[in-house]
Amino acid sequence: MTEALLQVEGLTRRFGGLVAVNGLSMTVGPSEIVGLIGPNGSGKTTALNLLSGALKPDSGAIRLAGKAIDGLPAHKIARLGLARTFQLVRVLPSLDCVENVKAGLAFRERPLWGEAATEEAIRLLRRVGLGGKVDHAASQLTYIDQKRLELARALALAPKLLLLDEWLAGLNPSELQDGIALIHSLRDEGLAIILVEHVMDAIRSLCDRCVVMSAGTVIAAGPPASVLADVEVIRAYLGDPDA
Repeated sequence: MTEALLQVEGLTRRFGGLVAVNGLSMTVGPSEIVGLIGPNGSGKTTALNLLSGALKPDSGAIRLAGKAIDGLPAHKIARLGLARTFQLVRVLPSLDCVENVKAGLAFRERPLWGEAATEEAIRLLRRVGLGGKVDHAASQLTYIDQKRLELARALALAPKLLLLDEWLAGLNPSELQDGIALIHSLRDEGLAIILVEHVMDAIRSLCDRCVVMSAGTVIAAGPPASVLADVEVIRAYLGDPDA
């Protein structure tokens, strides 16, 4: 059996009396897409913040490629091979697309500078569908293109594991299909992905496994078809009809 790329055990984070993530345990294998799903407020984004170093856990362990990363600062975790996008798109609006991606290239394990960085930035922009807009200011891009730019900057870190926080949200049907195809192709190139998403067509199309959270706790895990048919999962999303 292939050793897990990511191992999470008993991950917990409290905000005062609120337990936002309560004993989360999960694994992600190499080149695997795992959906982290659940209703709003279930703790998914907090979990990503813990994995990426934006927050420190109160307890629990996180190992990436066998190395403990729980409690490390975000820039050190990024250099070890974990990159992410954000639920609210974060680009550098005063810079053009190439400059945005070059900012990511400076923080990878083996940074790129100068002409080499420019060439790699252009390659990554083409990879995500922005080849015709390399000199556009980030602030001038449409919503979907800003998402593509943020993804290119995440890929600039040369990650082993990519965290996508509702990256497909807000896309029209055509854009959604393009986005699903792009994520498929990234996995085909060997990238492991954790996908936080409410678009169930994407979850069914993309995910090898799903982990479902509700009120900070894992309530189901397994293949998408069985998880999405689970009574507890349906109740978490839709509520108890007898309530």
